[in-house]
Amino acid sequence: MAEFVVKAADERGHLLQQVENGYSETEVRDRSVQQGYLVYWVKPRGLLAGGDLPGLRRRKIKQEQFVIFNQQFLTLVKAGLPILNALDLLLKRQKNAHFRSLLENVRDRVRSGELLSDSFAAQHVFPKIYSTTLLAGEKSGNLEEVLARYISFQRLAISFKKKLKASLVYPALLISLVVIMLSFLVTYVVPQFADLYTTLNAQLPPLTVFMLGVGAGARHYAVLMLLGLAALIFLVWRWSASEKGGDRLDRFFLSLPMVGPIILKYQVANFSRLMATLLAGGLPLVPSLQTAGESIGSRSIAHGVTAAAVRVREGQPLAKSLEERKMFPDLAVEMIEVGESTGALPAMLNSVAEFYEEDVQNALTAAMSLVEPAILIVMGTVVAFVLISLYLPIFTLGAGGLH
Repeated sequence: MAEFVVKAADERGHLLQQVENGYSETEVRDRSVQQGYLVYWVKPRGLLAGGDLPGLRRRKIKQEQFVIFNQQFLTLVKAGLPILNALDLLLKRQKNAHFRSLLENVRDRVRSGELLSDSFAAQHVFPKIYSTTLLAGEKSGNLEEVLARYISFQRLAISFKKKLKASLVYPALLISLVVIMLSFLVTYVVPQFADLYTTLNAQLPPLTVFMLGVGAGARHYAVLMLLGLAALIFLVWRWSASEKGGDRLDRFFLSLPMVGPIILKYQVANFSRLMATLLAGGLPLVPSLQTAGESIGSRSIAHGVTAAAVRVREGQPLAKSLEERKMFPDLAVEMIEVGESTGALPAMLNSVAEFYEEDVQNALTAAMSLVEPAILIVMGTVVAFVLISLYLPIFTLGAGGLH
């Protein structure tokens, strides 16, 4: 099926523009009309058709906001409220206009007979694991339990991300301070010394001449340098969005001496949490692997998980399939193998996630204990070099170094 951009108005007169899957413009238009929309136009999705720009993502919903919605939704469903009534009640109380429009579309799709999981998946905004979890709950008739597991998973993920961000705040502040200080020295202080030495008609040491040249270049070409840096960042971003560029960039980060192991452990922990949540919700192993592979941030690991899913479908154990990819740590593979042999794979995957989440925290703490003094040393060295090069002619003034 192709994707089409639909502009329509609902029964309240609210304008909506959303992406729909279908076989033709007519089929998508007729379906939207049957759902009660007044359709203005339907166009194929794409740059020339007036749809979304390639490489741009649809606006996401904040993770914390989505968890709160699901907690409220679960509470209403547990209280015996039908799904449609629960959605109606929650979207009326939703203050975020974008999220409310998505929920209205979900509500209308469910009202027209679509499954709740398909309705959320059609928005192309919500995580793949969420719609898959809902599907598992719908098939097993245990929607409340799988929703509770998903909420628990999301809370753990949010808590872990907050800890990671907190660990990176101080190094980020130090790096920002270094950049600001160097920019001030090179673009303001150095030119002031250049003017001073020009009026004195001084014979300057080579070190001072070099630094004054750097300052003059930075002052005259600062705008061009900023534009060049912005263009470089944009090109790298576009390149990383491509399949080939994303793979190479991902392999580069994974190969870094200190950063690579931390990224790998974080991705393994995330994969284990995803798998444990999906398996505990009643989803079979192969679909769980496929969903987890689509939800992992690292392209290299995602490709490895997808390839492992093919081997598992052929009848090979999960641990051996992951081991063949030579991507997962040996300890994680061994723990998964134990979980498979004892029939307690979801519980063992949770243990793997907990182990590697703690390992990531410890590794980050150790890395930051080295990075922070290194940043201070580099900052002090560079500032000292700039100041010495600028004051060197003044030091030699008393010895007759200026003529």
